[in-house]
Amino acid sequence: MEMHNGNLYWPTTESEQIVLQKPIKKERYDVLVIGAGMSGTLTAYTLYKDGVDFAVIDQGKVGAGSTAANTGLIQYSNDIMLHELAEQIGEEDAVRFYKLCAEAVDALDEVAGTVDAKDVYIRRDSLCFASSEADVSKLKREYEMLTKHGLAAEWLDREALQDRYPFDKPAGLITNGDAEVNPLTLSRQVVRYLSTQNVPIFEETDVTEVVADGDDWLVLTPAGTFKAGHVIFATGYRPAPLLDTHRIELNRSYAIATNPVPDFDEWEGQALIWETKRPYLYLRTTVDGRIIAGGLDEEKAETPHSEALIQKRAERLRQEVEALFPMYDLTVEYAWVALFGESIDQLPFIGEHPDRPNLYYLLGYGGNGTVYSMLGSKILSELVRGIDNPDARIVRLNRTR
Repeated sequence: MEMHNGNLYWPTTESEQIVLQKPIKKERYDVLVIGAGMSGTLTAYTLYKDGVDFAVIDQGKVGAGSTAANTGLIQYSNDIMLHELAEQIGEEDAVRFYKLCAEAVDALDEVAGTVDAKDVYIRRDSLCFASSEADVSKLKREYEMLTKHGLAAEWLDREALQDRYPFDKPAGLITNGDAEVNPLTLSRQVVRYLSTQNVPIFEETDVTEVVADGDDWLVLTPAGTFKAGHVIFATGYRPAPLLDTHRIELNRSYAIATNPVPDFDEWEGQALIWETKRPYLYLRTTVDGRIIAGGLDEEKAETPHSEALIQKRAERLRQEVEALFPMYDLTVEYAWVALFGESIDQLPFIGEHPDRPNLYYLLGYGGNGTVYSMLGSKILSELVRGIDNPDARIVRLNRTR
């Protein structure tokens, strides 16, 4: 399965290759993490901090999958708004989930500081604007729900929004405490850090089969068999072994990175920007002065090879950005398409397999995959250590909505 096609931006920011000494495989590990993208590396980081005996394997090179195509918007708000989630799972659980996401944004900040990636993890506010007059009431309801539960937010009517941004939209909602990140650099910095701590990471180790061996699991690869008491699948948007995927949908989205622009004087705080309509446009800035924008989601589970199609979608994205910021003379320097996964209820799947003890999954489906990976790593670290986590039920694999 090809996770992305086109000309990716993030790999151009990473000139230094990661050289890992291939570790000697032990007879048994307490935990084996399968996957070394964002979810796998964050899981490995948390397990290491919690003193767990574990190893990591990946079928390719670290960061070569979905992480390299991630647009790097870090937000506690979700594709499903808090008031909508409350209608779906109840207000108490919905609020708890949103607060878990907010805590994960802070935790990512701590990770970035530990692994020397603070320069690529930058705290920002987010602006969500009403795409039409019909969406104003929905956005206002979200503002009221957020502030009711102590999540910092600010309401902007049309006039207040126009005073602060160069576009005319019916209303806006600002949330505080989000961030932008270079996801590839963050992921690789975590790997570099773990490597200095002698964490065993096996690259180019493809899993061919996973079979039970008493209370343990055997993970078969061309490089040999790994034995572990617990196995965590952190495989991104690739199919998760031994798991029913009927509640998961794969779609594709397009993204661009523009030329550097002289300044962002008209872009208050360089906030992350998105909107209420679905699928939505989203955009952010980069440390070298570019604009990254994405959207135009399509319900197709494959990435097109047509360069003409990718460029056509890229031009549409450029035009939408210029409609918001007409003072910028923008050209598209990087354009790509990538697969992303969504669950039917818009929440990630994190936890133990309902029928196969000691098999765990961290599947961050949705628009907040990096945030879900951080919060999921903490849940799974407790579960594999035999600690009950009361939040695990919200994202459990066998939930019914």
